[in-house]
Amino acid sequence: MRSSSGKSSVDLTEGSIVKSIILFALPLLLGQIFQNLYNSVDSIVVGRAVGVTALAAVTSCADISNILIGFFTGLSVGAGVAFSRFFGAKDYDRLHRSVHTAILFSIIVGVGMVIIGIVLAPFLLHMVDCPAEVYPEALTYLRIYFIGVMFTAIYNVQSGVLRAVGDSRTPLYYLIIASVTNIILDILFVVVLHMGVAGVATATILAQGESVLLVTIKMLRTKDVYKLVPRDLKIEGPLLVDILRLGIPAAIQSCLITFSNLFVQRYVNGFGTAAMAGTGAAKKIDNYISQLTVALAQSLTTYISQCVGAWKKQRAFKSIRYALCINFVTVAVVSVPLYIFAGDVASLFTSDAESLRYAVLMIHTLIPFYIIQSFHQMFSNSVRGFGKSMVTMITSIAGLIAMRQIFLAIAMHISHDIKLVYLGWPVGWFFSALFAFIYFMFAIYRPYRRSLSESQEIS
Repeated sequence: MRSSSGKSSVDLTEGSIVKSIILFALPLLLGQIFQNLYNSVDSIVVGRAVGVTALAAVTSCADISNILIGFFTGLSVGAGVAFSRFFGAKDYDRLHRSVHTAILFSIIVGVGMVIIGIVLAPFLLHMVDCPAEVYPEALTYLRIYFIGVMFTAIYNVQSGVLRAVGDSRTPLYYLIIASVTNIILDILFVVVLHMGVAGVATATILAQGESVLLVTIKMLRTKDVYKLVPRDLKIEGPLLVDILRLGIPAAIQSCLITFSNLFVQRYVNGFGTAAMAGTGAAKKIDNYISQLTVALAQSLTTYISQCVGAWKKQRAFKSIRYALCINFVTVAVVSVPLYIFAGDVASLFTSDAESLRYAVLMIHTLIPFYIIQSFHQMFSNSVRGFGKSMVTMITSIAGLIAMRQIFLAIAMHISHDIKLVYLGWPVGWFFSALFAFIYFMFAIYRPYRRSLSESQEIS
């Protein structure tokens, strides 16, 4: 692993595979932890300083707000595959033009999404069957939160560019700064100024805006291959088509999966406010464990994309095995103590005994199945890294949406037990992992092995 033609970009196609993956994934992981940290602080501050109803309001909005956020996250991940290939192939001119195309596109669409989100907020809350006692605060939180979607759109594309060229450290530094800002503003707006859920939402969007500002300054000042030149901001049709070909399936996948979670949330809402608050707290905790897998999987996408661009597929295949081994160990190390001390950890988010019971139940239900989540994330992101973003979308929708919803519909018909709702997550992971693995083996790996054998026979 070595620096490329600029200062902070890194060529992942050389050097130790394990070292490259770990050094690239670690900042991603830490960045996601800090991002979850300031999301968790929102819940802790609301739950402790405002109350369980306000916490339930924020929880009700989580999946809704993530629909649009998920769209841009998916778009940036898919577009990052294109960026990584150009970087791996040393085609810096196309990299420059595609980066500027993607950034301008994210600004235009981001503004539109803000308007749509604010207008549709009441409809979305009714769709998740938000309880009447929670609705006023949930609507306030959601509408303010949607203002920051434009910042999220721009930041995701910008950080996607940095990751594509092997720089996962810079987004980490800026996320740390944003996290600290968010925590300070949370305390100021909620504890000192008593702004309630409006204060939490305002603190979040201000922190997001700060992240965009910092990355923009970085890209304007750098001499690296991803330098931002304002006069070059224009949308080039062919490049946009290439970006969207990889990005739209990932965006739709992320958006639909989040949309599917709305229906899961409906089942949770049926168990009352305590279940909503407890499940929301458990989701926050679950996110920390899941990010171990997600960070490695995202690094794998970038790693494989660079290797494919550099015509080093054998190195790409090896990286999958190493990533799985690393993930199994790290998840096991963290999951065991979390299972034992689930109640203590969950009590950070809520002091309500009934909410705490639901949180512990969800944590204990999910932890034994994290190994399945590892397979799902690694193979889904590997397939995307090989440029098959549409396939990843199909396998994920089939597993995480279709099979999960079928399971929940049948399970809830048989028994009104919230543990069955929680089991819906592992069921989705299993089928998504199975579908992605089958495609990977028969459509990517085996054809490569055949072509390799044939070339060796000819030589």
